[in-house]
Amino acid sequence: MAWLEAAFRWTHVVAGILWIGHLYFFNFVNAQVAKVYDPESRKKVVPELMPRALYWFRWGAVYTWTTGFLIAGLVYWSVDNLIRKDEAGRPAFGHVAGVAIALVAIGVVFFVYEAVWKALGKNERLGVGVLYGLLVLLLVGLSQIFTGRALFIHAGMLFGTIMVMNVWMRIWPAQKRIIQAAKGLASAPDPAVPAMAALRSKHNTYLSVPLVFTMVANHYPTIFGADHSWIILSGTIALGFAVTKLLYLKSAGPAPALYGAPAAASSTGTPGMAAPKP
Repeated sequence: MAWLEAAFRWTHVVAGILWIGHLYFFNFVNAQVAKVYDPESRKKVVPELMPRALYWFRWGAVYTWTTGFLIAGLVYWSVDNLIRKDEAGRPAFGHVAGVAIALVAIGVVFFVYEAVWKALGKNERLGVGVLYGLLVLLLVGLSQIFTGRALFIHAGMLFGTIMVMNVWMRIWPAQKRIIQAAKGLASAPDPAVPAMAALRSKHNTYLSVPLVFTMVANHYPTIFGADHSWIILSGTIALGFAVTKLLYLKSAGPAPALYGAPAAASSTGTPGMAAPKP
C-alpha cells in the first residue's frame, strides 16, 4: 500500500506540474504575447502552439485529479483519518456517512459554482463574494465533521474538481472552436466564446494558488491542527487570491528588458552570440 500511495503521489505531482505550469503559461505569458499577433501570425502560431499546449494541459488535469482522488481514498476514506474525535476519542460522525458527505461535495461543487456564476457573473465582485461566502460556510460545516488535515485536503479537492471541470467542459470546447477558426476550418466563434474560456482559465488560476497551500499545509500539524482551523484556511484562501492578483498585475506589465547591450554576432555569424575568445 505504501508503494501504491507513493506511485499515486509521484504521478499526482508530475501531472500537476504539467497542468498548472501550462495554466500559468496561458495566463501570465501567452495572454500577453497574443495581444501583439497580427492576423497572419495568429494563423501560423495558434494552430501549432495551442493544440500541443492544450494536450498536456487537459490530460495533466485528468491525471492530477484522478490520482488525487485515489490518494484520498487510500489516506482518508479507507482508514481512520477522516472523522474528528472528541477528547475521549469518540468520533464526531460515522465514518461511512463522512465519506458520503465528501463524495457528495466533490460531485456537486462544480454545479453549484456554475449556477452561482451564471446567476451573478455579470457582477463579478458579487459573484466572487457569494461563492467565497458559501465556501466559508461549507468549511465551517465540514470542520465539525472532518479532522483539520482532512478539511484542508478536501478543500483542495473541491477546488481541483472545479478546475478540472472548467478545463473539460468550458475551456477545451471553446479552444477547439478557436483553433478550427485559426486553421480556416470554421468561421470565427462568437466573441463570447473566447471570453468565457479566458474567464474560466482566470478562475482556475485564482483557485490554483490556495489549492497548492492545502497540499503543502498537510505537512504542518501546527497549521491544520489549530483550533478553528477553518478560520486559518479561509484566511489563507483569501490571501492566495490576493497573491494571484499581484501575479496578474506583474504579468500585464512590460516585457522584462534584456540585461546589458545585445551581444555582438560571433565570427561564425550566429546572431546574438559573442565571438569566442582566442
